[in-house]
Amino acid sequence: MLQVFSTCLNTNALKIDKIQATVLLPFLSFLFQSMSTLIRDLGLQPYEKVWRDMQHFTQERTASTPDEIWVLEHHPVYTLGLNGKLEHILNTGTLPVIHCDRGGQVTYHGPGQLIVYTLLDLKRLNLGIRPLVSLLERAMINVLAQHGLAALAKPEAPGVYVDNKKIGSIGIRIKNNCSYHGISLNNNMDLTPFDAINTCGFKDLQVTQLSNFGVNISIDELAAHVTQAINLSLH
Repeated sequence: MLQVFSTCLNTNALKIDKIQATVLLPFLSFLFQSMSTLIRDLGLQPYEKVWRDMQHFTQERTASTPDEIWVLEHHPVYTLGLNGKLEHILNTGTLPVIHCDRGGQVTYHGPGQLIVYTLLDLKRLNLGIRPLVSLLERAMINVLAQHGLAALAKPEAPGVYVDNKKIGSIGIRIKNNCSYHGISLNNNMDLTPFDAINTCGFKDLQVTQLSNFGVNISIDELAAHVTQAINLSLH
């Protein structure tokens, strides 16, 4: 079942009389809506369906639509970014390859990997694409630090790395000043499908995951930590 969580401004401290309420409440209603973030737990999902849902949401949203963060896992799939090169797909076997509209090259998604899609109104947040990428990288780095892992970002190769191995990836699409797609963070998954591709377009790039460092955490708990870190940075 779809679960929906919301984080928004706290109104407990607001005390207004009836005249003020007549004037302020319509404005405050819009403000609270625009500053809220709905967090949707989608569970295990096929890639293409969620991708099309993100496109539809972004196409139909208005200036007052609340931002949303979708947390999920995907069935096994390779995805190739908008300008991705087929030469980086080596031998994918029977697994599907989906050419999508995010940035970046080829990567793999599968159960045990946390996916966090950020559907944000960047104009309303006064946030550019590069600051958004940095925000998402910092969120992953901060969460990994909570579990004793020293991670870093590389300006020349977006994402997050531990011991020079990639643990978190970023792929974003901007349309009408709004973002969709987002990040993947390897938790406890089968990493062997990465051997069939040049991950993110880099030959011999190795990947890793939290469980390789003895971190035992559920996807739900990891998702809670990552979404909290993102929300703190956004609001």
